[in-house]
Amino acid sequence: MTDRVRDSGAAPARGRLGGLLAALLAGGASVFAFSPFGIFPLAVLSLAVLAGLAARESRARGGFALGFAWGLGAFLAGVSWLYVALNRYGGMPMPLAAFAILLFCAYLALFPAAVGALFVRFGRGAAWRRALLFAGLWIGAEVLRGWLFTGFPWLALGYSQTPPSPLAGYFSALGVYGVGGLVAFLGALVALSAWRNARAAAVTLGAILVVCGLGYGLGRVPWTAPTGKPLEVALIQTNIEQGLKWRPELLSDWLDGNARLVREHPADLVVLPETTLPLLADRLPDGYLEELAAPVAARGGDLVFGVFLRDARGAIYNAALSLGASPSQNYAKQHLVPFGEYSPPLFGWFYELVDIPMSDQTRGAPDQPPLRLGDQRVAINICYEDLFGRELIRSLPEATLMLNLSNLAWYGDSFAQPQHLQVARVRAMETGRPMLRSTNTGMTALVQPDGRVADVLPPFTQGALNLSVQGYEGLTPYARWGDSAALLLAVLALVVAGRPRGKTGVGSAI
Repeated sequence: MTDRVRDSGAAPARGRLGGLLAALLAGGASVFAFSPFGIFPLAVLSLAVLAGLAARESRARGGFALGFAWGLGAFLAGVSWLYVALNRYGGMPMPLAAFAILLFCAYLALFPAAVGALFVRFGRGAAWRRALLFAGLWIGAEVLRGWLFTGFPWLALGYSQTPPSPLAGYFSALGVYGVGGLVAFLGALVALSAWRNARAAAVTLGAILVVCGLGYGLGRVPWTAPTGKPLEVALIQTNIEQGLKWRPELLSDWLDGNARLVREHPADLVVLPETTLPLLADRLPDGYLEELAAPVAARGGDLVFGVFLRDARGAIYNAALSLGASPSQNYAKQHLVPFGEYSPPLFGWFYELVDIPMSDQTRGAPDQPPLRLGDQRVAINICYEDLFGRELIRSLPEATLMLNLSNLAWYGDSFAQPQHLQVARVRAMETGRPMLRSTNTGMTALVQPDGRVADVLPPFTQGALNLSVQGYEGLTPYARWGDSAALLLAVLALVVAGRPRGKTGVGSAI
């Protein structure tokens, strides 16, 4: 009798462990939906596994555990390249760096965990109602992750749906969070529908086709239009290895190398990447900046490059500076990286474990205007600032071009480079503007307003992307509403999902 009791308890325990393992693997598999793999349907299938497992749970804590397992798998697989920055370039010992990444991914996993718990607690009724609940919760969780503690929206699920996904057309209206909500809705609907019932299956398939078809149609709408003359641009990729960049004995090599690349690639607009000059501008050799910009100014063009600026108060900014035919202008990075560019309160001890140059920076003002360069108005964003679409649209409708300066050498040869290019593709579609990217090690590219990558340099090579780019004017719906549209969609989904249930015809079967 005792053995039978033990056996009956062991089976559910094995089932729970199996469910957690399935959620962990499904989360890990979701990374293949993003660049460089681009298997975008996997995002829907990955969430279908999570929703299906959670639907069989009876207690919220079981849903929390499943969501946490899914999130842990997704973030460990997707952003583990942060370990390279801490260990290889930051000097943090291997066990501490691994533990820090584990803790960070565990924190990020709390957001899908909350979705799982709330879905189990409130998910009742027809499949379409529960799918709406799942989608509304997912949008809320991703928006919160992109805002709390300055936000970390990397791998928001909507990023996986760049073209050729039929959902890509929604970026211009709903932004990345709204598209992520649609992925969650479709995934939950696939998992929860009664597929053995032919009529219900037809309704489910019809709903999926409608969502995808509407997205395809939205993608054909020209929300913005060309303006001004095309601009000849040279986007330079310097390819300076991060471990060598800050060595004082090599400084002259980097200064000479930047000047040589500018001379070799003349254009109306020449761009060098983030912090391409690893020194405060006021400590550069006398006459160097004039020498750097001279070849561009001689042909009536402008040079934009990344450099550290210091104001009269002694505050240091990660900035972009323009020199050339147009009046000199600058942009100071607004959204700094915690632990990399500044220390959050009470975390000063972190810098006793790592060695990160220029890690005491000051935020730039939130209302900086676009740079006026010739006939174009160029909105600058630096490195991972382009993950925050709600901040980039502050420069609209004035800006005609978007320009990102980045240095991802901190993360080695990893998923960081292609994932970041995919982020730029989403920002181009949200704003209806071309996104130019000049990076140190990759990926230097031009992204058109429809999200298409017009051209890209191979990562970890030195060179320049010489091309012609057209400015655009006008506003997409996302540029007008920002993330409010996705939040409204989430609220509507939650309200409809929570309405009193009655007879709903075919819908009751699914």
